[in-house]
Amino acid sequence: MTPGTLHGLHGDVRVLGDKRSVADAGAALIDRLASTAAAQHGRFSVALAGGGTPRLLYETLSSGAWRDRIDWSRWDVYFGDERACPPDDAASNYRMARETLLDRVPIDAARVHRMEADLPDLDGAARAYSALLEAALPRAATGAPRIDCILLGMGENGHTASLFPGTEALAVGDSWATRGRADYAPYDRITLTYPAINAAANVVFLVTGAAKRDALRATAAGRTPSAGVAPVDGALEWIVDRSAAGGEV
Repeated sequence: MTPGTLHGLHGDVRVLGDKRSVADAGAALIDRLASTAAAQHGRFSVALAGGGTPRLLYETLSSGAWRDRIDWSRWDVYFGDERACPPDDAASNYRMARETLLDRVPIDAARVHRMEADLPDLDGAARAYSALLEAALPRAATGAPRIDCILLGMGENGHTASLFPGTEALAVGDSWATRGRADYAPYDRITLTYPAINAAANVVFLVTGAAKRDALRATAAGRTPSAGVAPVDGALEWIVDRSAAGGEV
């Protein structure tokens, strides 16, 4: 049941005690989704997110029982967004995912598909990523490439991936990746679009911390970019901690 003033959120909502609990629940969900996808069509496609809460999830997945339990050979890894910086830059989402997850588990490097946001032509790089998704993935009923699971975080202004308030990326309806523009450095980005995100079989938001509380409320009221995430023929799950939910359980 969706708690209190979060009832406006699309999908299912779980409120847990703290960020550690959120990461653990996220790991269990990813394991289940990966197993289901592999049983259905032999592979598991996942788009990774940047941010502090996903970082803790990746560290959880790459350690202890989860690392040994998951069949990593089935994974095809994509990204929800990337900053315009070299892949070894401290700001890079790819670098964070590589250091906390990808280098720690036996995933075939050829099946890890980073967004090449370090290229000078970001529009061209976004088109290339759209083409990659089209070539590699089955199609959803909407015609968009269908990713098994897209992981998302949410910023204090309600952005998700690199879909920031008031930016042109919010209106893109004819491609699966596009150039994004953030309100903090690195400003230039590549991001998945709403049509790509909303074609996913599963979308999972991980939101923790009191600093996200107002954004979560605004999203429940339909006032942020995160509110535009509503899978057409898929599942949406929010896993949030009590601090972000304002103490609601």
